[in-house]
Formats: sequence, structure tokens, C-alpha cells
Amino acid sequence: MRIIRDFQYVKDQDRGASAAIGNFDGVHLGHQSVIDIARDAAPDAPLGIVTFEPHPREFFAPDAPPFRLTNADTRAHRLQKLGVDRLYELPFNATLSGLSPRAFAQDVVADGLGLKHVVVGADFCFGQGRKGTATDLQEFGAEMGFGVTIAPLVQAGAYQVSSTSIRNALSDGKPRDASRMLGHWHRIDGPVIGGDQRGRVLGFPTANMSLDGLHPPKFGVYAVLVDVLDGPHKGNYQGAASVGVRPMFGVNKANIETFLLDFSGDLYGTQISVALVDFLRPEENYDSLEILIAQIDKDCARCREILSAL
Repeated sequence: MRIIRDFQYVKDQDRGASAAIGNFDGVHLGHQSVIDIARDAAPDAPLGIVTFEPHPREFFAPDAPPFRLTNADTRAHRLQKLGVDRLYELPFNATLSGLSPRAFAQDVVADGLGLKHVVVGADFCFGQGRKGTATDLQEFGAEMGFGVTIAPLVQAGAYQVSSTSIRNALSDGKPRDASRMLGHWHRIDGPVIGGDQRGRVLGFPTANMSLDGLHPPKFGVYAVLVDVLDGPHKGNYQGAASVGVRPMFGVNKANIETFLLDFSGDLYGTQISVALVDFLRPEENYDSLEILIAQIDKDCARCREILSAL
């Protein structure tokens, strides 16, 4: 997959794609449906995605609480797995956000990227002030020489699939509901970073990861699946993860600490991917370390039971 980060300087080989447009936060079932439509609309064209970095919400409200389900690297990795050939990851800045709907269609879609066909969701809005609608884009396409398909919104059981619905499920400690809308487990990806090494002292050494920039799931303990993506321990593991601020040990920044079951080795600096499967219990402040250790033992036993049933 080729990543193109400027719509004004696009090589000929990267033009003529059939592309889905959107933020693709989480790459959920609705996104996957739009991508499939783009693939089928022009089977002989490269399959493309037009998205934005930073997310427009981050640009307009940089001090708002973190909300993203995936960072840019995770999103790109998942899109590549879906067979995307061209990822147009456009810088969302004052220039791009200031384009009128017509200018966006002409300067970015038609002239800049030279797209053959575009697919957007029924709720798609674009251009300055989000004034452009999916129907407007269809009209511009007829005028400017690119096809447009408006994809219907997708349902997953009782839920309308959306990044907002997935965030709500994660906030409620319902990762399986989130996974039904995502079409895959919700994962937190990143490098293993240094911690306070309390887990090692307790007999449960953990791989610590930052939650910076990401929507935090409900704080507590989860049964998880872990992919170690590089290094000598590359492979798939089961684990127990604690998400939160570790209330027994003072005031701490929220993170995720994962204990890999039946594992021994050094993972510092390694890239790992932690999939949330089930929420076991909220964070608690125990009266002693002995009580905490006993509870962790119970948590690990419960995680083995849950994960062995997958």
C-alpha cells in the first residue's frame, strides 16, 4: 500500500483510483462496507482511501478529551489488511478546512487526486463548515468527471454502526458489543514503554503502553489477546490487562498494563497489539498488596477460562 500525503503533488501512478472518503476511525463494519463498494465500483482501478490527519475534530478542538479509537499507524495497518492500494492521508489544516464544498470536489478530488470514483456514507459532510452533503458531491462528480456512490448506513444488531457507538460501548465496559460493530476486536497498539516495575515485584510483570490520544475504555481489568508484532518473542499470546490509573499507588496517568500468560521475556520497545475481549471488574483500591496479589491470581484464572472458550 502506498501512502500519499499531499493532494497537490500526486504521481500519475497514484491517480485514477476508486476511493472511499472519510475518517475511518476504528475501520468498523460501516467503513468496511464503504471500502467494498469502492472496490466493486471500479474493479480495474486501484482501491483507495481518502482520509485526514489529524482527525478534523482534533484540529478544531485540540484541547478536547481524547476520542480516537485508532491512531494513524493502526488505521493504516488495518486498511492495508483490507487490500487498500492507495492511502491518501491528507493533512487537515487551515487551507484544507477552508475549502468550499465545490473547491474540495474540484481541487482535491478531481484535479488533485484525479479519482475515478468515490464512495461516501449517507451522512458524509465536507467543505468549509461541513456545508457539503453526499448529494452535493454526487452533483459535483457528474459535472467534474468522477463517479459517486452514496453508501447506506450499516446496522449491527440493535446498533447503528458508528465510531460514536463503539466509543460508548467501550466506555460502558462492553468490548464484545464494540467488536460486533468493528468486525474485529478493539485493539490498542503501540510500543512497550517503561513503567514503575510494580508488576514485577508483585510477581506479574506487565507490558505497559500509553493511551495518549486514544479514547480510554472503561477502567478496570480485561481478558485480552496479545500480538507481539516484532522482536524475538513475536507471536500470539493470551493475557490479563489493567486499564486505568492504578489507584493503590497514588495519582497516576492512565495507561494499559498487560500481563502475558505463560510468557517470560523482555518486551521493552517491542510493538504489541492488545485486543480487549471481556471486562472482568473495575479498578479497586485494596487494603494490602497480599489482597491485590490474590485478586490478580483470580483475574488470571478467569482470563484463562474466557480465552480458552474463544
